[in-house]
Amino acid sequence: MELNILRADPAGNITVFVLDPVEKAQRAAIAEKIMAIPALKAEQVGYACAAEDDVDGHMEMMGGEFCGNATRAYGMYIAQQKGGLSAVKLRVSGYDHAVTAQVDLRSGTARAEMPCPRSVKRVTVNGHEGTLVDLTGIAHFVVEGVEPSEGFFRAAESIFSGIAGLDACGVIFLDAEKRSMIPLVKVIETGSLVWEGSCGSGTLASAIALSRGCDGDFSVALRQPAGTVRASVERQGGNVIAASIGGEVTLDEPMRITL
Repeated sequence: MELNILRADPAGNITVFVLDPVEKAQRAAIAEKIMAIPALKAEQVGYACAAEDDVDGHMEMMGGEFCGNATRAYGMYIAQQKGGLSAVKLRVSGYDHAVTAQVDLRSGTARAEMPCPRSVKRVTVNGHEGTLVDLTGIAHFVVEGVEPSEGFFRAAESIFSGIAGLDACGVIFLDAEKRSMIPLVKVIETGSLVWEGSCGSGTLASAIALSRGCDGDFSVALRQPAGTVRASVERQGGNVIAASIGGEVTLDEPMRITL
């Protein structure tokens, strides 16, 4: 099988977009093969889909999950394809309405609207209290003072079991003082567990945890293993009513691969 792909680097969260049509039933298996190609260093795979008349582009992730970094990277790709647009409207998996991405091709940055949390609650895992943020389709447990490990993820995994419609989940190992985080994310459909170079939804979850008790606008840039992502939230009466993430994005030239 030959496929046209595009490798994107949104703050180190390496994403490969398959530009040819692929049936949903084949996506998980194809994603696994793409992620196994050492030269690509892919952490996740997204699939370009035919765009409806009301949006500029349509993209779906390998497990049907929502991904903020992939959304803003795909937004940059569509902005380029449409002659340099500064704003594009996208339909993406795991989100119930069209998403707007703001793109600055000159500075090489893109910002994407993010879903507001469906719920936010304090949870304790192995004696460590953290914040469980359900973003609908993807949820993260943000915890401080814990050494990053797959073992802690496995201990925390059961807290996601009661969340309906979950496509992906992650544990975000946060160091609030250093403004840094390490994300470990699982895509449920593919079973992949990845130490991501950066994680957009995890950055948002961390911003929500850090802004607990605040009202008004809150913004934070969090350094991650391969890049920095900024998350902004607006709180009203303690509730998050608007959110976005942004940062650098680089796109390689499209290429053709054989699987």
